[in-house]
Amino acid sequence: MTEDAPGFPVRVPVPDLGAAARGNTGIPGVWRFDSGVAGPQAVIVSLIHGNEFTGAAVLARLLRAGPRPVRGSLTLVFANLDAFARFDPADPTLSRYVDEDMNRVWSPQHLDGRRDSLELRRARALRPVVEAADVLLDLHSMLWPSDPLILGKATPAALDLARAIGVPGTIVADSGHPEGPRLIDHAPFIAPGTRRAALLVEAGMHWEPGTEVVAEACVRGFLRALGMIPVPASPCGDASVWRVTRAVTAVSRHFAFTGSFRGGAVIPRAGTLIAHDGAAEIRTPHDDCMLVMPSPRVMRGHVAVRLAERAEG
Repeated sequence: MTEDAPGFPVRVPVPDLGAAARGNTGIPGVWRFDSGVAGPQAVIVSLIHGNEFTGAAVLARLLRAGPRPVRGSLTLVFANLDAFARFDPADPTLSRYVDEDMNRVWSPQHLDGRRDSLELRRARALRPVVEAADVLLDLHSMLWPSDPLILGKATPAALDLARAIGVPGTIVADSGHPEGPRLIDHAPFIAPGTRRAALLVEAGMHWEPGTEVVAEACVRGFLRALGMIPVPASPCGDASVWRVTRAVTAVSRHFAFTGSFRGGAVIPRAGTLIAHDGAAEIRTPHDDCMLVMPSPRVMRGHVAVRLAERAEG
């Protein structure tokens, strides 16, 4: 879906990714740095969506500084450079992708199938990089007002890594996205008993200065947690962990929330009316229900909000 939401100001500079686009691995936009010392193979991905360039700006700055992991290997990925090349601050939502959402294609059915698109070709090119990763961090931002959060599967490896990173302080565990498999849902990261982990960071709103600050802190926390930069590990903060209990998909063309809900809002009482979907009422299924990334402009068949309950204190 192309996000049709004009009127969003771009408050940050559009990064120059000309140098980053070259890569040093034979795959455009992919850079690998090996310490020569045993350790994890870490991958940080940016620009899965072409208009979400905050993470790419952080990685480009890291690239200019010359990454020097003290153990393991670090790979930086600038994923959808073709979509990014179309970014226009006058209409910034239209460059999310070229043909289709690159964050809905990460399954063997799509990657091994015969269907073709620009994003599928790029995902297939990046697949060996992704599948070599022990740990992966995927950097995103959000269109609508929401508190930053870090998303992952409800596996011990993913939750332990999210806690160790420490930023953002809200961790959301889910079982997948109803509209298609995301990068973090790719098979190597969800196999039973795996110690691999993949996390998706929603660092804040698109094109806001504070979002880049969160993304940079998260990257630093990721590298610190893996012992890849010479900074002592920090104690895990008081992260709150939430489990998605329901994804609300719009079934009509007339989905509307009852108020201006911000992502991360917690509705205290079960049964609270939060939206109408045509004639249907959408109510909170349990007490202390978090609204995860509500989208006030949603097309029929797409997710309007995910609802979550606290998994632990």
